[in-house]
Amino acid sequence: MNAMLRNALRQYSSVGVRSGVEDASPHRLIQMLLEGALARIAAAIGHLDRGDVAEKGRSIGLAISIIGGLQSSLDTDRGGDVAGNLDRLYEYTARRLLEANARNDRGALEEVHHLLSEVKGAWDSIGPRVGSGAPVTFPSPARV
Repeated sequence: MNAMLRNALRQYSSVGVRSGVEDASPHRLIQMLLEGALARIAAAIGHLDRGDVAEKGRSIGLAISIIGGLQSSLDTDRGGDVAGNLDRLYEYTARRLLEANARNDRGALEEVHHLLSEVKGAWDSIGPRVGSGAPVTFPSPARV
């Protein structure tokens, strides 16, 4: 496991999800990271709505760290177009989160939450097929 992914897992586990990380499959680890990023973005929206700028920034920073871990875990050699598309999507979502933080932009937070929810849904749908030998296909991603 590379250092960036380990750091993202540490960031994720520091927000209250310690059990299961050590024994989780690589597929489950990605699910957990996506869940953590989505939870941090949802928290950032709540903090923004309450006017808690410091906690909004902290939540966005954690989400960006997790997204960085997801991005660094991509295997572009074996992942082909899917890995390339995810790399661009993660780059875009991190940039939008930075913009959302700087501008207190709830719409940007909601956009990133939606995009990562789509990725998580696709990732969840392949879960039962991972390791079964069944071919894995991905639904067409939303255009960014």
